[in-house]
Amino acid sequence: MSSGDSRPPSDDSSGSSGASGSADSAESIGSSDAPGPSHTLGSETEESLLTRFRTAQTGPLMYLREMLTSVLAVVAIGLLLFTVSGVWPPMVAVESGSMEPHMEKGDLIFITEPGRFAPDAAQGDTGVVTYEAGQESDYRSFGSYGSVLIYDNPDSFGPPIIHRARFWVDDGENWYDEANPEYMRADSCEELRYCPAPHAGFITKGDNNAEYDQANGIAPPVREEWVQGVARVRIPYLGWVRLGFSGAAFATPAETGVAQVEIVSTAVSPAEFVASDPVTTDAAVEGPPPANTAPTVGERAAKPFGSTGVATPPAA
Repeated sequence: MSSGDSRPPSDDSSGSSGASGSADSAESIGSSDAPGPSHTLGSETEESLLTRFRTAQTGPLMYLREMLTSVLAVVAIGLLLFTVSGVWPPMVAVESGSMEPHMEKGDLIFITEPGRFAPDAAQGDTGVVTYEAGQESDYRSFGSYGSVLIYDNPDSFGPPIIHRARFWVDDGENWYDEANPEYMRADSCEELRYCPAPHAGFITKGDNNAEYDQANGIAPPVREEWVQGVARVRIPYLGWVRLGFSGAAFATPAETGVAQVEIVSTAVSPAEFVASDPVTTDAAVEGPPPANTAPTVGERAAKPFGSTGVATPPAA
């Protein structure tokens, strides 16, 4: 056939072309309509649970939220108190009345590390102001001169004691003539168990007690390292909760000993702030305790540390 002849298109050719187009069209439709994998199901579920936890007004989620909120609040308050006080725990509960009327049984006492907020009148590096030094510098806390300290004698099996620091003695010192004779039942140093002083430390006394702790055998002179803290703030009545758990709320002074405190696991200025005052059990002494509001005659002012019996100050 010549070049001028015309031929109809082949059926095979048109069929092939049509089939190819149909396949491409079907493939395109399939790729556009097929659903993809979900990436938001997990996040939507988590968001739903959090929303229900935050907004639940009844049921287990509400109780769980309230419990967690309370725990976090207690932890935050505890951390704040520790930051301010430098000791843990920063609270003690008074067990008796040996510091009355300035501290009473059932009081809750906030304490700080002795070196914090220490005034210039403090004895050396102890952070504790003695009664006599307080008289000279007009430093008062809890209704009288000097600091109220919490000490724990490692040789004693009882709880810590909270009493006022009266004056400082050096190792081997005869302190009989320097003390107030009204607070000793002795006529000489030889009649006192801890005179001469077996080591350097504080002579202490409960404001409501008739004798020095070192005169009635409660404790030897209080070493610096025995001092756990200095009383700063008194909160009346709150200590009864702790005393109730320990059983001390129903104990008598004879059962609890002298001036003991219960440790409570839970803007202070250089002078202690008083919301009232702390103390513990009374000393077992005869006769009515003398008032302790007037300046004590015969007690001397604070003096420098001796070369022995002095330990490193407690860490902040």
